[in-house]
Amino acid sequence: MSSLLDVEVKETIDQKTFLTFDLDKETFAVEVEKVVEIQELTNITPIPNAPKHMAGVQNLRGKILPLIDTKVKFGLDPIKETVDTCIVVIEMEVEGEKTLVGTLVDAVQEVVTVPSAEIQSSPSIDAKFDLDFVSGMFKKGDKFIMLLNLDKTFALDEGDAADNKENQSHAKSKKS
Repeated sequence: MSSLLDVEVKETIDQKTFLTFDLDKETFAVEVEKVVEIQELTNITPIPNAPKHMAGVQNLRGKILPLIDTKVKFGLDPIKETVDTCIVVIEMEVEGEKTLVGTLVDAVQEVVTVPSAEIQSSPSIDAKFDLDFVSGMFKKGDKFIMLLNLDKTFALDEGDAADNKENQSHAKSKKS
């Protein structure tokens, strides 16, 4: 026989906590334990010949923080700076090392806790976002919130390398 306390502990264990944010009128979420901080959008230094989604870098307490324009990464128009635009600093593992990445978002919403059972895999439907970047979704009220697959969203992949080579060859042809 399980006690009421056992049931409460199990319910707490079977929940996940996410930070939600907006991109192009859609709501996305990342696991709270991956979020280091949220910053105002200031002083971005552009990087020549970087992939299109690379907004630049910023100084984060003496360390270089790469900044990703998440909307461009998803194939949308670049972020337009507003009073709500901000940077979500995320810690991820890249090639076995912990790395900080800043992602530009239209606006941060809230922290939500969701029972694991309510998280569904992402459907393979035609969407305006590349669903490879989505690891699942859940419903909050009448709205679906998409969970970002951080490894795929912020990984340097073949497409990024091709973008970079295209930018470099374009820059060389301009010099000629």
